Amino acid sequence: MFDPVEKLKEFVRHPSVSTDSKYREGMRGAQEFVSGLLRSLEFVVEVVKTDLHPIILAQRAGEPNWPHVIIYGHYDVQPPDPLNLWQTPPFEPVERDGRLWGRGAADNKGPLMAHITAVGRLLEKNPRLPLRISFLIEGEEETGSPSFLPFLARHRHRLKADLVFLSDTGLPREDQPVVTCGLRGLVLCDVEATGAKSDLHSGLHGGVLRNPIQALAELCASLHMPDGRVNLPGFYDDVLEVEPWEREELRQLGQKEEAYREFLGIPAFHVPPGYTPFEAIRFLPTLEFNGIGGGYQGEGTKTVIPSKAFVKISCRLVPNQTPAKIRAVLSAAIRDRMPHDVSFRIIDQHEGTPYTVVPPDRSNTPKGQAPLLAKAFRAVDAAAVEVFGRRPLYLREGGSVPIIADIKRVLGIDSILLGLSLPEDNLHAPNESFNLRVMQRGSAVSEKVLSALACG
Repeated sequence: MFDPVEKLKEFVRHPSVSTDSKYREGMRGAQEFVSGLLRSLEFVVEVVKTDLHPIILAQRAGEPNWPHVIIYGHYDVQPPDPLNLWQTPPFEPVERDGRLWGRGAADNKGPLMAHITAVGRLLEKNPRLPLRISFLIEGEEETGSPSFLPFLARHRHRLKADLVFLSDTGLPREDQPVVTCGLRGLVLCDVEATGAKSDLHSGLHGGVLRNPIQALAELCASLHMPDGRVNLPGFYDDVLEVEPWEREELRQLGQKEEAYREFLGIPAFHVPPGYTPFEAIRFLPTLEFNGIGGGYQGEGTKTVIPSKAFVKISCRLVPNQTPAKIRAVLSAAIRDRMPHDVSFRIIDQHEGTPYTVVPPDRSNTPKGQAPLLAKAFRAVDAAAVEVFGRRPLYLREGGSVPIIADIKRVLGIDSILLGLSLPEDNLHAPNESFNLRVMQRGSAVSEKVLSALACG
């Protein structure tokens, strides 16, 4: 059996940034690494070509009556920029203080390695384990998974399974396991405003036209109420009330607002009325500005009125909201509120549907829940108590994994999301790292769950 930490180091060394073509070789290297590792475990591996980056489909043969579990992960990572903020080079993994430092260590190479390790150990102990296992590993998650939905539609007959098992979500601290039972959806767009046909001297022409930066600033300021609520007609119409059991699970987490404020490094929270900060990041939809620019960005001054300016906007959606409706109300507001004396265009980006699954023994557990899914939830409970020493909490998470809702819609399969990344792991930021104790515990939980799901 391989050393999982050493294999993770090898995995991280491949700079697999999917959004930047200069990392093409790193993407190929990461894909070949994962494919080779799964072949070494005697999986039949198919590398399915897409218009961008291949999807790895690795399957273990078995009897048709055996349960079938799909394990999902992704081999692409976020860009490492800004490089000057890294303490060590992002693609030269360093093991220090019980962590492995490097881009992708926590998102998603470390968690994926935990599951691969679990499968390897399980099959080493029981080569005839009566469980069909498929790995579904993509290379475009960090760019919105544009090839994933067409792949699901084309290969749905090969992907009939009882559930999906994955770890692309978080836990609050290393001794408290969490099963993520809800993910927010996503709608993104860019807005580009244009004034004059070219940049203008601000002394010669200032005062006779609206600056595109001002136009966008006025637009952005109109999209929220002073109390933090999103100011779009109909934005909250479909938001469901939070279930009492969800508030109780969150209360048991025991987080302290002051500690969270200090962790964020902010002077005060800005939360819509009626919600705590911890409720707001899980239960409420949002509208955020992810980037804004225009005009001169260099050192010193350059007194111009820019011809163009832009803003990047994202909305996070909660269960029962739909991307189509939110995109429509957002676009309508932009068209209505943009000052008439600039031209503009809205550039739609990717989107994702919210996802929720109710675990068994909760007040509103859906009737007819797949038997193996209910068994899997119970197996996770038992394994977490054995490995972590406490039961998992079932919490929604503020982030988005759009492919989970796609899998549910196209294949009719629910997912169990075992959180393995910590707040201090710095996902998407410089100095990303992965807690190796969490990796070890996550792998042990995965092994026990898969063993419990096998026939007999």
